[in-house]
Amino acid sequence: MALEIIVVGVQLSYRKCCLGWEKVILLCVPNPDVVIFPVFQTWLHATDSGAQLLRTVVEQVPQIYCLDGKEPNTQDEEEVVQSRLLQPLEFLLFGEDPQAGLEKLQQGSASSQLCGRVFKEGETVYSCRDCAIDPTCVLCMNCFQDSVHKVHRYKMHASSGGGFCDCGDLEAWKTGPCCSKHDSGAATAMETVRFRIARGGFYFSIQYMLVWEESFELAAELRVMEDTFYCVLYNDEHHSYDHVIYTLQRSVQCDHSEAHTHTALIDKEGRRAVKRGELRSCQDARDLIRSHSEHISLQPLRVEILHSAVMAHQSFAMRLGTWFQQIIGYSVGFRQVFCQVALEPNSELDQTSLISRLMLHDARLYKGARKIIHELIFCSLLMETEYKRLFAIEFTKHYMQLQKDFILDDHERSISITALSVQIFTVPTLARQLIEECNVIKVIVDTVMELLSEHLDANHRFHFQGYNSDKFFRIQVIFNDLRYILISKPSVWTEALRTQFLEGFRVFLELLNCMQGMEEVKRQFGQHIEVEPEWEAGFSIQRQLRHILVMFQDWCSSDVRPLLLLSFKECHRALMRCNNQPFHSEAIDYYMCKHILHVRPYKVSQEPVSIHLPISRALAGLYVQLCSTGAIGRLHEYLDPSCDYTLWAEHPLRCVVLAAQVSAEMWRRNGLSLVSQVYYYQDVKCRDEMFDKDVIMLQIAASQMDPNHFIMLILLRFELFDVFNGNHSNKDQELLKQWNRLTEEMLYLIIIVVGERYVPGISQVTKEDVMMREVIHLLCIEPMAHSSLVKGLPENESHETGLETVIPKVATFKKPGVSGHGLYEVKKECLLEFNPFFFHYSKSQHSKAEDAQKKRRTQEGSDKALRPPVPPPFCPAFSTIVRLLCCDILIHVLRRVLQRAVEDRATYWTEAMIQRALHLIGQGLSEEKTQLGGHPVEEVTFDFSLKARSESSVFHLLSRMKSLPSLEAQKDMIKWILQMFEVVKCLREKSSPAACMSVEQTKPEEIVPDKDKAERKRKADAAKLHRQKIMAQMSAMQKNFIESNKMLYDNMPESSHCAMELGELCVAVGPQRGSTPAEREVLTCILCQEVQEVQAHSPAMVLTACVQRSTVLTQCRGKTLACKETSYPLFMPPDLAVGTHTGSCGHVMHSTCWQKYFEAVQNATRNRLHAEHIIDLENGEYMCPLCKSLCNTVVPLIPLEPLTLNYENAELVGQHLTLPRWIQILSARIRGLKSVTQGSGKDSCVIPLSGCSGERKFSDSITEMLVVCATTVHRVGLQTAPNELCPRVAIMSWNTCAFTIQAIENMLQEVEKTLFGSLQNRQLAGLKAVVQFSATQHLKSSHAVIQKHFTDMFGALLPAMSSENTPSIVEIDFFHLLVGLVLAIPALYQEEAVDLRPSAVSSAYNHLHILQLVTVAHIVQVLLCSTDYPAVSGGEDGEEAKAAAELYATVSQCTSGSDVSGSSVAERVRTGIRPFLRCAALFFYCLTGVPPPEELSMEALCSYLALPSNVFQLFQCHSGTYIKCNSSHFQCPNSMDDERKHPTLCLFCGTILCSQSTCCQSQLDGEDVGACTAHAATCGAGVGMFLRIRECEIVLMASKTRGCTFPAPYLDDYGETDPQLGRGNPLHLCPERYQKLHQLWQQHCILEEIARSLEVVHVMFAFEWQML
Repeated sequence: MALEIIVVGVQLSYRKCCLGWEKVILLCVPNPDVVIFPVFQTWLHATDSGAQLLRTVVEQVPQIYCLDGKEPNTQDEEEVVQSRLLQPLEFLLFGEDPQAGLEKLQQGSASSQLCGRVFKEGETVYSCRDCAIDPTCVLCMNCFQDSVHKVHRYKMHASSGGGFCDCGDLEAWKTGPCCSKHDSGAATAMETVRFRIARGGFYFSIQYMLVWEESFELAAELRVMEDTFYCVLYNDEHHSYDHVIYTLQRSVQCDHSEAHTHTALIDKEGRRAVKRGELRSCQDARDLIRSHSEHISLQPLRVEILHSAVMAHQSFAMRLGTWFQQIIGYSVGFRQVFCQVALEPNSELDQTSLISRLMLHDARLYKGARKIIHELIFCSLLMETEYKRLFAIEFTKHYMQLQKDFILDDHERSISITALSVQIFTVPTLARQLIEECNVIKVIVDTVMELLSEHLDANHRFHFQGYNSDKFFRIQVIFNDLRYILISKPSVWTEALRTQFLEGFRVFLELLNCMQGMEEVKRQFGQHIEVEPEWEAGFSIQRQLRHILVMFQDWCSSDVRPLLLLSFKECHRALMRCNNQPFHSEAIDYYMCKHILHVRPYKVSQEPVSIHLPISRALAGLYVQLCSTGAIGRLHEYLDPSCDYTLWAEHPLRCVVLAAQVSAEMWRRNGLSLVSQVYYYQDVKCRDEMFDKDVIMLQIAASQMDPNHFIMLILLRFELFDVFNGNHSNKDQELLKQWNRLTEEMLYLIIIVVGERYVPGISQVTKEDVMMREVIHLLCIEPMAHSSLVKGLPENESHETGLETVIPKVATFKKPGVSGHGLYEVKKECLLEFNPFFFHYSKSQHSKAEDAQKKRRTQEGSDKALRPPVPPPFCPAFSTIVRLLCCDILIHVLRRVLQRAVEDRATYWTEAMIQRALHLIGQGLSEEKTQLGGHPVEEVTFDFSLKARSESSVFHLLSRMKSLPSLEAQKDMIKWILQMFEVVKCLREKSSPAACMSVEQTKPEEIVPDKDKAERKRKADAAKLHRQKIMAQMSAMQKNFIESNKMLYDNMPESSHCAMELGELCVAVGPQRGSTPAEREVLTCILCQEVQEVQAHSPAMVLTACVQRSTVLTQCRGKTLACKETSYPLFMPPDLAVGTHTGSCGHVMHSTCWQKYFEAVQNATRNRLHAEHIIDLENGEYMCPLCKSLCNTVVPLIPLEPLTLNYENAELVGQHLTLPRWIQILSARIRGLKSVTQGSGKDSCVIPLSGCSGERKFSDSITEMLVVCATTVHRVGLQTAPNELCPRVAIMSWNTCAFTIQAIENMLQEVEKTLFGSLQNRQLAGLKAVVQFSATQHLKSSHAVIQKHFTDMFGALLPAMSSENTPSIVEIDFFHLLVGLVLAIPALYQEEAVDLRPSAVSSAYNHLHILQLVTVAHIVQVLLCSTDYPAVSGGEDGEEAKAAAELYATVSQCTSGSDVSGSSVAERVRTGIRPFLRCAALFFYCLTGVPPPEELSMEALCSYLALPSNVFQLFQCHSGTYIKCNSSHFQCPNSMDDERKHPTLCLFCGTILCSQSTCCQSQLDGEDVGACTAHAATCGAGVGMFLRIRECEIVLMASKTRGCTFPAPYLDDYGETDPQLGRGNPLHLCPERYQKLHQLWQQHCILEEIARSLEVVHVMFAFEWQML
């Protein structure tokens, strides 16, 4: 089989490049003291050193690159290549030790001014909006940070790869071209022997890199005897990852993991050898791969068979490429030598240089090889100005062939050699040189024409029906190169530049000629069109040419005298040559109001019409340039003055009429394609070079034609000529509606032609004035965000709108809150410029703006008349347009429109028609007033008011219309117009200016009495008096009630007295505990709406709840969690690595109602698309029926049991039951229980002495719900199978109680809210339910199990009862221990035969002593774990300070503590135990129901918990208590981070991960998951909150299958987020939004947020969250 890919060029090429080395090498004998490589010695002493080098390559390369059949090892291969080949080559280049040679080079040459950093895909780059020549000029992060552009207006975005940093390029920046690291010194090189040696080496190496020459076979010197082949699979853009993996598994018998590895490397490098062996086996593998891939896609995978020697030499050739980059970076001289060799023409190959040969073979390279070649070009040829010019010439010479190869290629443009055009064509001086020397404009346009020639029809116009979308997209990219060439217009023109540009412009006009009139449409009659015609391709080209047309006009205007006029002449000639949309009949005469128009008939509704008119619009743009530059006066020298301007206006007018008829629904049988074309014709993306230019062309025609003839032409093309020229009537309602709609559009067009003057060249306005007007009209619709404004404004060629320069002048900014975005509101003084018929308004925008402005004027107390604003005056060339307003035909049209309304012929007029007619009349009066105010009456020829006041004319019809009920909405406008008639009349009669002004400024009410307004005012005053009377009556009734019930108010206790009494009862623990209030709790089921009281013996009422694992409180983020099956969660570590949180939305249901609802949800969800991604049925999830919160269990409501202590009895018991006595009794009871367990009898069992009572009983439904809730907590918390008999069920219930309280306390502390009174009712109800549920677990579990749990927990406090597995006090969270002890101690009272429980007095003392003992242990823990103590001045003599110092001295005996003052110790202890005391207070409040104090200072907390305010007194009172003390240290793991495509930040711990990347996947529960999913399992117990840095968005995760996106807390200066960095504005952290995210996490609402998001957003294909 012949080899398809050849390794090197012909043998003669090698020998020629090697012969030059022999003499040069002899001149450079290395230092004898330096150790020389044996290979180098062989080369040096060989007779033919070039041939010896070639033999070395032939010998070594196949041995290095896995010819022996072993699995390749990249690291080993690199080491061998370095030692055997690259280091000897470096030795040869330097002539000595490379390190020593490198130092000498660095001393003898200057550093490069250019940065030249090549961007990786996804790397963030920066562009200065103030200083960059064009948007393609970008900086890397390091250069940006060290440049002046950091304080300018800049944008940032993610690079697609392939470009390089422009720092140091003087032509890329207006100011600040260099950062501080790259000086502006010129880099020079010295011609030395070393560089002459390098020349020969570079020539040999580049020749060797030409491994894709198809015209030659493998050189004889490189062939080997071994007959081994590789089956090589290449990447493409047609097959997905899964497709390739599937194909490999079935073709080469590899497992999924190996196939996945192959696929990842193919995607990264571009190819991969998937099989090695004999030729036949490789051919079989190739055939299998092709057949299997064809089953998936119509196009098979590209797979080739390569000889092992070919693979080896190709691999080494690419390694030479990276070695070149390293060598070139050593010295400017090396770089220049490389450039010389690469660009040197080869006389044997038609003067084709080596770099040209590499470029021409780019499309045959695989992805990895292309990247190496491109980076080599970046760091060499593009870093030197002169060589960059020469390379640009070579690139332009082969431009067409390179683009053809790219079109046939299936790789992205970023890895194509054609992508280098942006680096060449955007350099201003280089672009002009290429125009002068190579006529690059003609080359680019010819390339486009060549590639699009297949789409030309018989009339030489484009027709894109059935085009290839992928190929067409690649062709469109070529237009970017034309835009790059024109991006910077010249300031100085040479004759060569002018001649070549004009030639390129002619060729460009030929391209436009193929577009002029393309894809004509004809109105469909009778039957709807069957197949929608293709239209996207034409508009895609139109959008590509949008900025190019403007650039050509700018280039022409920069050379006014010869070039602009010649370009206009060429464009006019091209327009006259066009044969599109010809007339099919001769011209005839049309008569109206004694005026005759001689024109050819044409009806848009009956004949073909095209919306594509680029030549007509280019001509309009050039005409405006002539006006703005003053060259319009010389146009007669280049153009026949007698030209027919009717032909100029003909085709643009047809487009406008087509849009009007589509709006009138005359073309609805032509389908949506035509509607879409009309939409884009007027849309902001295309309108500036389509609709706007058509309007300009109509204005040009209006300025040159007789105004009556122009209006008649408009009437003819709108097919309304007969309607306004006689008694043409028709009773067809459909046709009448069309006429009315066309009349509206016709009047609207006249308004636009006369009133739209904000174009530089048409009037004396600037681009800033134009932008201000656009912004004002957008903000008149509604207040808008910055991004919405940008979307509504056209962009220039630099993707700038100019909004930032004008927005402060026209609008005020309102900052956003926690949600939403900042809004701009138009300033009041700018509203005078509002035009209700602004020509860039869509139909809906016009309606919204009109309603908004009428509403505003009503609120201000003004009339609703939306007056036409005063426009700027026309330039002289367009000044005659205003004659349209006073021409006979328009007056006739206005009279006929108003007459229809006065005659009240409903089917012949519409309110919109009248509104437009009134606006035109207002325009005419405003224009006449302006002219009369600036010129003497005798000089003013504009006589609109005189013609309008003639008998039976406009003025008389308006006077009759003001009283018509059907025109109530236009009454204010009519009144204003009548006022304007009076003002103009005063000016014509030369009345005093003051009188005119007084007449104008007089309110309508004073000129024309308005009875309706007076009546409305009278009614409003009457209603106000009525309201005041009612309010007075209510106030009198309140006073009478207070007087009548004075005794009640006198007998009410003072608030301070009540507070004192309540304060006496505000104790929740101990013998002074307050009574539990006896309150009835009556609730309503949200499902059946029945009311029920919560009682222990009644059917169960339940709260919806969600149980989830949480790491919100963890102090050791990222800690590896214990094994789920073997963990024994009796002791919670103090770092709270993972807890179980139970939250509730607070909605109540009957247990039976909930069970029915849950079954219905399960049945309905199984049939829903992607429902498993919203709720997990297997885990018992469902949505709350009312608020749609995500839930997975219910918590039964258990009423508080009213308890009242006998305080006298409690005091007597307390005299005997001291803490030591209590510990003694408890220890005896525990020993007795142990003896029973061990079978030694019951004699040693001691019953507690403080009293017992009967166990509390519950209904069966409550008992059942207790089991349901406990099982869910156990299953979720331990991630294990449900098992209600597991001994850990009770422990998990206690743990979730403690953790939920800690989470709530932490959240309240973060937001600085009070502990009590700040919780929402749903949170408080849910917390109480959880505490009461946890308190009943000793009833449902085995007595022996609970007793054992208590014994183990109690052993952590008493050394005598501890075991070997008992942790030290520094390894325990004491609030969890407190909750467990308090809720487990009732089990000590239970016996096998009878259920007992402690009495109220017993419970009080149990709680008190447990709390005191745990508090003492926690204080010691705080002292042992504290390393920094606050500096507190004074107070050393206080009792608390002395006790603290004494305790610290005792504890320090076990540690190596330093001397600390007693006051510092006391302060540290108070700070350390405050969260514990707050949690304890919340726990006992929910457990006992004793009301808490109003203020929760440290003293109040201690009082509520029956603890001394000086907590150190606990040690003095109970000095006999011993505490076990050991030390323990915990450390979070570190994670390594590399540059990734999607860096993602964990907001819980700050770890940066690589998301959606196969390189960082890991196994979780036997399944492949992404880095974020694996990290969330350990960091957030399955819940994650990640910031995707380059996408600037938050990702919330709840499991391997559920997640959602959330707005990032970063806002730009306009108060908006920027997902995907689409706008690129600088972003800043918003503290309020970050706090909202923080609360979302702390309040455990991530699951709920995800569920809500998935419920709202319905997707067809779910996202694979597990791969994140």
